[in-house]
Amino acid sequence: MTAFGSVFMPEMALTQFDGEKWSDFNLVPCDSISLHPGAHVLHYASTCFEGLKAFRHADGSVKIFRMDCNIARFDQSSALLALPAIDGEQTRDMIIKVVERFAKEVPEVPGSLYIRPTHIGTEPAIGKAAGPSTTSMQYILVSPVGDYFTGGADATLRLLLEEDGMRCAPHMGRIKSGGNYASALLPTLNAKRDLGIDQILFCPNGDVQETGAANFMLIDGNTLITKALDDSFLHGITRDSILTIARDLGMNVEERDLSVDELLERSQKPGCEAALSGTAAVLTPVGTLLHKGKEYQVGDGKAGETTAKLRKALNDIQWGLAEDKHGWLTCVSS
Repeated sequence: MTAFGSVFMPEMALTQFDGEKWSDFNLVPCDSISLHPGAHVLHYASTCFEGLKAFRHADGSVKIFRMDCNIARFDQSSALLALPAIDGEQTRDMIIKVVERFAKEVPEVPGSLYIRPTHIGTEPAIGKAAGPSTTSMQYILVSPVGDYFTGGADATLRLLLEEDGMRCAPHMGRIKSGGNYASALLPTLNAKRDLGIDQILFCPNGDVQETGAANFMLIDGNTLITKALDDSFLHGITRDSILTIARDLGMNVEERDLSVDELLERSQKPGCEAALSGTAAVLTPVGTLLHKGKEYQVGDGKAGETTAKLRKALNDIQWGLAEDKHGWLTCVSS
């Protein structure tokens, strides 16, 4: 089985910022870029990225889901990393162009074309540990993908609740940067090896936040609870979509602090559900929580009905099976 995101279309869209302006973008081979070994990104991690998807509909059209929200977050991440400001319209044109180029390669649903805009600092200046890169490069990779978690929508995940560590520095949480993912990598690998878990749910000082690559949600009856937005964690676009759909379905959505103690107490209730949300994960059910050496089954430990209903409602919009009443889809090929 091919790993998620390991197959790439042969071309990508690329533009460069020379310190004053962005160049016209071009479609270029995706298998290499030219960087000076002293490039800022290689030493000081001046890099951010996005993840969004394009879907093939039954009528043959290809549509991108919530592209404008991803571009806005890409712009925000660039600003918070002191990278040169992106040109949002150019980024939009780049995404559309490369998706149009490979529209015939977009898989049938439930597959999709995963889109990875990337922005890196390119100035060769190893003396700028405390200074930003004045030049940069932006490119858009695309990759045909299936499910991120190979067990599919019915398989449940095991999460370790980690109260002593955090995914990243608190002021960096809402930036979609490579460094944030790197800081969570080794603890997650060690916990997978030693405890047989799938992901760590970072809960510094008992505050339930996110895993290394997804937002967390708790569903108790008709109530969905998730952490309120702040600087400490990523403002997921799938998260926002699920919350919007939940409200549309008449659910009570609570964006607030959730403690480990409350999570463990609620998780034991019959019918309680938990899930991870993200572009890659979509909405993946959680069946088991591990805390201080003890396992806690969430509800009956199986994929819950409400999680499945919310995932299906999201997929139906993405796949063109339900009305796009929020204007989330952008058609790039018909």
